[in-house]
Amino acid sequence: VQLQASGGGLVQAGGSLRLSCVGSGDIFNIDDMGWYRQAPGKQRELVATITRTGTTNYIDSVKGRFTISRDDAKNAQYLQMTSLGPEDTGVYYCKATIRRWVDRTPRDYWGSGTLVTVSS
Repeated sequence: VQLQASGGGLVQAGGSLRLSCVGSGDIFNIDDMGWYRQAPGKQRELVATITRTGTTNYIDSVKGRFTISRDDAKNAQYLQMTSLGPEDTGVYYCKATIRRWVDRTPRDYWGSGTLVTVSS
């Protein structure tokens, strides 16, 4: 199982980006999905999560600006980011709790990071 994140880049403050994370491999289904970020010199932090039933949760600093969504048919999750500020700069990682066909034990998988840089 692999998760591939994409969509990062350089954007000016006030701009928008849409991150994508697509899973591949032996995937039976996906439970919770989420996005994390790590700013330079800081610990990785949770940004947003979405459950299998679509319940979402956000950290306070992104509420009203970021929207997490998922497409189970594509084994994908997305993070729409608007009104970006320099404080949103960092490497964004996706995570998913996945059950494989070979066994149905839920395991967490991390995707590759995608760099978001917001210039002031």
